[in-house]
Amino acid sequence: MAAPWLTVIGIGEDGLAGLPEASRARLGAAEVVFGGARHLALAGVGAARARPWPVPFDPAPVLALRGRPVAVLASGDPFWHGAGGSLAALLDPGEWISLPAPSTFALAANRLGWRLEETLCLGLHAQPFARARPHLTRGARLICLMRDGAAVADFAAYLGGLGFGASPVAVLERLGGPAERIRHGRADALPADIAAPVAVALEVAGAPGLPRGFGLDDDLFVHDGQITRAAIRAVTLGALAPRPGALLWDIGAGSGSISVEWCLAGGRALALEPRPDRLAHVRRNAEAFGVDHRLTAIAGHAPEAIAALTAPAAVFLGGGASEAVLAAVWAALPAGGRLVANAVTLETEALLSRWQGARGGRLLRLDLAEAAPLGRLTGWVPQRPVVQWSVTR
Repeated sequence: MAAPWLTVIGIGEDGLAGLPEASRARLGAAEVVFGGARHLALAGVGAARARPWPVPFDPAPVLALRGRPVAVLASGDPFWHGAGGSLAALLDPGEWISLPAPSTFALAANRLGWRLEETLCLGLHAQPFARARPHLTRGARLICLMRDGAAVADFAAYLGGLGFGASPVAVLERLGGPAERIRHGRADALPADIAAPVAVALEVAGAPGLPRGFGLDDDLFVHDGQITRAAIRAVTLGALAPRPGALLWDIGAGSGSISVEWCLAGGRALALEPRPDRLAHVRRNAEAFGVDHRLTAIAGHAPEAIAALTAPAAVFLGGGASEAVLAAVWAALPAGGRLVANAVTLETEALLSRWQGARGGRLLRLDLAEAAPLGRLTGWVPQRPVVQWSVTR
C-alpha cells in the first residue's frame, strides 16, 4: 500500500514546540500546508508552502493536490469539530493519516478537574446556540467552543434569556499556549476583553430546563391552535417509540410538536405540511429547540409528496388520514416500522377501525378533561376524544 499523501496534523497554542517528532516530520515533508492563518503562523509555515483555507471552508483545494505530499493543520484533535471528518469522508482510508494533539475539550476538562466522560462537549463556534438547549438542565456540565470573544457575550445573553444567568462559568482562552487565561464568573456577569480561541465551560444552574419525558407544555411551541396537545402528544410519542437516528414522517405536521419531541429523543424527522404559515411554525420550533439539523420541514400534500422521501422508521398521521394516504404510507413503511394515526372525526375513526381490522395493531380511545373555573367553583371541560391506531408493519 502506498504511503498516505495527506497528513492531518493537530496543533495547539504552543505551536511547533508542542508537536511530537512524527508530526514535525510529516509537516516538514509536505510540499503544501493548508490551515487557518493562526495555525500556519503557529507552525511557522513559510509563504511558499502556506495555503490559507478558503472562506467559507472548502476541501476542494486539498483534493486538487491528490497524490502530492500535503499537510493540513487543525486545532487539537482534527476529528472533534475539525477538518478531519470533512476530508476523510471524501478520501479512501489509505490516502490520509491523522496525528492529533489534545483537543480544547481535553485541555479544558484537565484544567477544571472535570471528568470528560460526564461532560457534554459542543461546537457552538459553527452551530446556533440553541443546539445547547436540550442539554441545559440543572447540574449538567458543558464545554462549548465559541466562534470568538464577542460570541461569548452573545451566548451569555442566550443563557440568561432561558433563565440560566446564575450558572457558574469558566472562560478559557488560548488553552495550552503562553497566553492561556482562565477566568471564572457567572453567565450574567462575564468579562468583556475575551480573546480567541476560546471555550466556555458552565455548570448549569437556575431554570430546571427541558424535561426528558414526552409531552412538553403546549406554550413552549409556536402554533395557531393546530397542535397535538401535550397529554395526547405524550401517548402518541410513546406509541411511536423514538430511537436515536430513526427517521419519522410527520404527515400534516401543524406546529411540528411531534417532530420536535421525536428529534429531542435523538431521531430525525421529515415534517410534511401544506400550509406555508404552519411550515414557518415548524421551522421556528425546530430552531428554538435546537433540532433544526435533524428536522426538515417539507411543503406538500400526502400521498403525492411522500413518493420521493427516504423510507421511514415510523409515520405519524395527525390529521387528514384517507384511504389513499394510509395505502401509500403502508406501502412505504418497511418491515418493523411503526404507524400511529390519530382521529378526531367519526369518518376517520371508521377508517382506522377498518384498517385495524385488516392489519391488526391497537385501537385506543383517549377521553380527556381539564379542570377549569365554573362560576365560583371548578368543573371539568372535556376535550374532543381522540381515537388512536398504532401498529407495527
